[in-house]
Amino acid sequence: MELLGYFSAVIIGLVMGLIGGGGSILSVPIFVYVFGFDAVTATALSLFVVGVTSIVGTAGFIKQKQIDFRTAFTFGLPSILGVLFSRRLVLPHLPHYIINRWGITLTKDMFLLLLFSVLMIIASYKMIRKTERPRAQKEPGHNYTILISQGLLVGIVTGLIGAGGGFLIVPALVMLLGLSMKRAVATSLFIIAMNTSIGFLSTMKMVKHDWNFLLVFSALSVVGIFLGLRISKKMDGRKLKPLFGYIVLAMGIFIIIKEVFLKQQY
Repeated sequence: MELLGYFSAVIIGLVMGLIGGGGSILSVPIFVYVFGFDAVTATALSLFVVGVTSIVGTAGFIKQKQIDFRTAFTFGLPSILGVLFSRRLVLPHLPHYIINRWGITLTKDMFLLLLFSVLMIIASYKMIRKTERPRAQKEPGHNYTILISQGLLVGIVTGLIGAGGGFLIVPALVMLLGLSMKRAVATSLFIIAMNTSIGFLSTMKMVKHDWNFLLVFSALSVVGIFLGLRISKKMDGRKLKPLFGYIVLAMGIFIIIKEVFLKQQY
């Protein structure tokens, strides 16, 4: 079972290299259901792995001069504030039992995993649908206002459930600012690298880490992102999005069934 988990680390990097996100969508369920970590620890580990992998991927795009740094910081700085808000103020103060009455029991871990599964289903819809809206032609100032607010929202999501939010960032950069897909993917990885690094550092003392495990898992994920970046030169990542979307949809439904209907059996 653990061998499957380590193989999945390579897939995480591969997906991030191809579509500029999606790593945390795979890593959190793997840490919970394959390696047996609780949800809070899984989100922290996900932030580390996705952060390291994004940094490596970003280095390659810097050499190619594909990153729009102005946009990255416009989106990234508000998102960092969102990450810190979630990791330092919200997550530590969530009670162990979110709901424990009327015959309904909803623990903190269940709540985070269910929230994560809902996000997965939303992400899968965005990946599966084939129609793309035309790029917006709005006033730049208006676009950047929306970009900043969306950056804050992505940061809150990133901090709360360990998701880098690439599936939200890339469409925003393409639709609002008219960036090309490749440039949006590169800029997205840079933003994710900032978000996840800050998110992990802000709470690294609050959860236990097995550094040997983290480094091995991250190294395998880095191998995957190199493969993804190499493949992306010959293949458009958008062609693979629908397939990945169906996988994400299945995983999101599995988490809901596991946490809501099968939890009582364990």
